[in-house]
Amino acid sequence: MKKFTVCKLGIGWSVVFLCFTLAANAQQVLSLEDCRRLAVENNKKLKIADEEVKASEAQKAEAFTKYLPGIDAMGVYLRNQKEINLLSEDAHLPVGTIGSDGKFTFRPDQLMVGADGKPVMVNGQYVPKDYALLPKEAMSVDARNLGIVQVGLTQPVYMGGKIRAYNQIAGLSEQLAKSKRAQEMQNVILATDEAYWQIISLVNRKKLADKYVQTLQKFVNDVELMHTTGVATKADVLSVRVKLNEGEMVQTKVDNGLSLSRMLLNQICGLPTDTIVALQEEMTETEVEMVPEESLEQVYSRRPEVASLQFASDIYKKKEKIVLAEYLPTVALTANYLSSTPSFYDGVRSKFEGMWSVGVGIKAPLFHWGASRKSLRNAKAQTNVMNYKLEEAKEQIELQVNQAEFKMKEVAKKLKMAEKNLERAEENLKFANLGFKEGTIPVLNVLEAQTAWLTANSEWIDTRIEARLCKVYLEKAYGILDL
Repeated sequence: MKKFTVCKLGIGWSVVFLCFTLAANAQQVLSLEDCRRLAVENNKKLKIADEEVKASEAQKAEAFTKYLPGIDAMGVYLRNQKEINLLSEDAHLPVGTIGSDGKFTFRPDQLMVGADGKPVMVNGQYVPKDYALLPKEAMSVDARNLGIVQVGLTQPVYMGGKIRAYNQIAGLSEQLAKSKRAQEMQNVILATDEAYWQIISLVNRKKLADKYVQTLQKFVNDVELMHTTGVATKADVLSVRVKLNEGEMVQTKVDNGLSLSRMLLNQICGLPTDTIVALQEEMTETEVEMVPEESLEQVYSRRPEVASLQFASDIYKKKEKIVLAEYLPTVALTANYLSSTPSFYDGVRSKFEGMWSVGVGIKAPLFHWGASRKSLRNAKAQTNVMNYKLEEAKEQIELQVNQAEFKMKEVAKKLKMAEKNLERAEENLKFANLGFKEGTIPVLNVLEAQTAWLTANSEWIDTRIEARLCKVYLEKAYGILDL
């Protein structure tokens, strides 16, 4: 019984701890930096960009190996139908003497003698008395099983500058991949900020809509009470109810928009779509910081788009050298070892025997119908295309910077105007409510004051969010948008 009580106590504390953990998680608050970090960690396009950077680094390491000697091995086995016979039949070789002058001659005792005692001659040639037999089998080579093994080393000496150009292109490709990743990161951060501030805007609009509906509900009760006492008309009651219905419709639209916006931010941050997380700016209001102005040269040096196009232009410039190298002489050193069976190095043997060899190879193109000039013109044209794209990108970036700076200055003015309009609308609503209570202001004027208050608050919220986004757009235009 005591053990059971202890077990129940342990389970109870576990349940309490689990509930506390769930409550803590439910109350988790994410800042803009937290959302950016989650978005960067879970974005698939950024992961693809990371893999492209790794691929470019491997390509750069592989390009460096072109400077080093290459070693290759080759093995061949053939099963042939027939063996090789150097003679078609047995050979009979005459037996003679090699004289001191190195000539082959016959002594009288080595010649066949006729009945008259003189050497026999056939077709003007002496007929030898003795012959040496050379069997056909002795001149046969069993090549039905043929094997060849070769190991070779090749060291490039001069390739027309091709290897150096390949290594430079690999280095530029690595920088290009990193620049594209930086550009993709800015896009992810921008999408995160837009979704984040959209939620903040809708949260504030929801608070405003709830407050507006509560005010109208109280106002409906007041007007209905006045109608029962004969102070207000039926038309006044209907007008107030119509405004209440409009406010409830706005409230519903804001709720739906807020749910969809939270789903979008969850998707960007890699969270489950049904997760509801409180955002930091929902509970605190911070001022919008101004962005120091940057010169165009600083902007060009920071924008990843400019860097990407510059790297691409440099790559095409290096490709011109590769095209030119195709029509320049090339020099390479070679070293080989070749072994085969049967072998012919010391007679004919049915075993592996080999030899080594070293050499130098030179290749020089002579005539290709002007292909080199045509290829070089093609490469230069592609380089010019990238240069024009780079100039066009700089012009567009300059326009983006000017527009972002103008929008930032414009929204600062709009924010001041919105604050003034909000103060006036609140003051107007205050006097309208006071006049309504005293019976000097009709219902329609109060409704107009409430509508003006709602509009002023909505514009103030929109302007603050617009100021936040304008700051983000200006940072992206300057190329300083980062975690």
